[in-house]
Amino acid sequence: MSEQISESDNDLEELLLRESIVSATGLNETSVQIGIKGDPSLRETTLERKKYESPVDKVITQIVENVEDLLLNRSTYRIFIGFNSGEIRTQSIFDPLRQEIHAAEKLADKSYIERQFPLISYADKIQGMRDIYQAIQQSKMFECVPSHWKNIFIKRHKSWEPMLESEICTIMQSMKIMRELPDFYLRNITICIVQDLVRMQFNCDGTQIISAENYQKFLEDNIPGR
Repeated sequence: MSEQISESDNDLEELLLRESIVSATGLNETSVQIGIKGDPSLRETTLERKKYESPVDKVITQIVENVEDLLLNRSTYRIFIGFNSGEIRTQSIFDPLRQEIHAAEKLADKSYIERQFPLISYADKIQGMRDIYQAIQQSKMFECVPSHWKNIFIKRHKSWEPMLESEICTIMQSMKIMRELPDFYLRNITICIVQDLVRMQFNCDGTQIISAENYQKFLEDNIPGR
């Protein structure tokens, strides 16, 4: 009987990891880049719509510099930048279940960054992520998790590696270029150190989800001169 249960758990585990766009373990080796088509009415009228300078565009150089600082030297582990809306959302290792929302022009101000985002080394932040998942695994709450999910969680925890610091720098260096593309330009971007991926939406309403290690290849394949 225990062998039958084990086989069933394995089947469920494989199905769960296979059927999600981004699974509990992230993007796998066979899908390091995923494209999702959005609203066809937006896609078909992309070139007819005029591009306007947004609040983020006016301070993009400072924002890129400060966001890189947030990800490398401060508490932020996940960030969303809405170029059109001027909305920036962050999540902190010190308060991982909450999301904070900031105006773009605020994140261009270095003194605002220093007030709002505590310093922590990248190595300590990564260790904090490992400690959080270890605490969940050892908690009474974890007893409620079905066995096939426990298998996924434990395997992921043992093999997990975060986004590299060099990958963060590559992503940030390309952001202004992606925003200034003449036709299909960047509308928003999410960078997540924990999941080691980048999610980008463009003005054609298309979405690209890319593993950080494959991001440079994405640039080379899609951006002239990269």
